Amino acid sequence: MNTSYLIIVLTVILALSFDFINGFHDTANAIATAVSTKALTPRRAIMIASIMNFVGAVAFTGVAKTIAKDIVNLDAIPNGAVVILAALISAIVWNLVTWYFGIPSSSSHALIGSIAGAAITAAGTASINFKGFISIIESLILSPILAFGVGYVVFTIIKQIFKNLNLSKTNRRFRRLQALTAAIQAFAHGTNDAQKSMGIITMALVSNGLDKSGNIPLWVQVCCATAMALGTSIGGWRIIKTVGTQIMKIKPVNGVAADLSSALVIFGASKFGLPVSTTHVISSSIMGVGSAYRVKAVKWNTGKRMVITWFITLPIAASISAGIYAIINLFL
Repeated sequence: MNTSYLIIVLTVILALSFDFINGFHDTANAIATAVSTKALTPRRAIMIASIMNFVGAVAFTGVAKTIAKDIVNLDAIPNGAVVILAALISAIVWNLVTWYFGIPSSSSHALIGSIAGAAITAAGTASINFKGFISIIESLILSPILAFGVGYVVFTIIKQIFKNLNLSKTNRRFRRLQALTAAIQAFAHGTNDAQKSMGIITMALVSNGLDKSGNIPLWVQVCCATAMALGTSIGGWRIIKTVGTQIMKIKPVNGVAADLSSALVIFGASKFGLPVSTTHVISSSIMGVGSAYRVKAVKWNTGKRMVITWFITLPIAASISAGIYAIINLFL
């Protein structure tokens, strides 16, 4: 097996590993509210999330096409496969570090920052598709702001509709509803997050002349969806604990509002082929719901810690991938 094919095989393995890790790292966010309110047991929530993530992952390909075409100009990079390999290693390292410490960081920021860092190291800024890259960055920045606003509005509407009902009775009703909203949330997660690895594998195939159709191959869709579903089945209690308990004390009515709000934003982004950070969107929607419920109910210090992590992920991931690319390139 020559070097280029070996790199392709390694890239596919690492992309599937990234999806697997993404499954237990990011999918924990999708079921955090349902588990924290005891609407679902962790085991049942993870089972539902695994199935719905798989379905969501094979239902859409718009985000995958954006990742494959809109971040870098593959024609401007002489060794695109090495760039992709370095980016994947970098994103996986960052995901594992943040998972270990229970920090709800963003796999999307890590991956996109890693791709940009390795590409610039390989071929300078000419390798970046600035129009597409800026559009993606705008999506990553604006989506959590939008999620906060939608969460605030949705909970305000729910509060007005049920204002005359007994709170404990309302929460019992919403606890039953949370199983459904958690499933919707997990489906939405699959429509966006699993797509990123599909786009990465397609980039690798295109850069080596193994695919020229511009479409996402079916085998890539199925493999990535399966990897994420398997990762989800392992679960991610560290992240569930942070998102489900340390942002605010979530009641079933809060959880339903947060799930619906974040799913709406993620679906909208997937429809337009825009990658977003599901971690950012879900956490921000919880903060929006908490603000509408009672501003003091939100633990803003946790939110501040997450925002700092969100901002540093892109440059750190880019730096790590640049270093990894330089090391790999020494041996080729």
